[in-house]
Amino acid sequence: MSESDLRARIKEMLVKNLMLQTTPDQIGDDLPLFGPNGLGLDSIDALELVVSMEKTFGVGVPNSEVAGTALRTVNTIHDYILEKRAATVSKQGPT
Repeated sequence: MSESDLRARIKEMLVKNLMLQTTPDQIGDDLPLFGPNGLGLDSIDALELVVSMEKTFGVGVPNSEVAGTALRTVNTIHDYILEKRAATVSKQGPT
């Protein structure tokens, strides 16, 4: 999956699972997801987002500190998913 495809899937996940009143195309890669200057997501949305990430991408978020960093924007979610996937591959070793 290309990086742009991954970003598109993240945006689709956000819209579908959080029932946002927007389209994936309207979500900028660097738009803040939380707070009044962005999508306006709240702590309940954050929990739903973590569950959605686990179901959709097989990537968990271990605690609120990591979530605060990883879930800021589409780009930070994208980078977090790639980082976790790379760590999983390196732990498994060469095939």
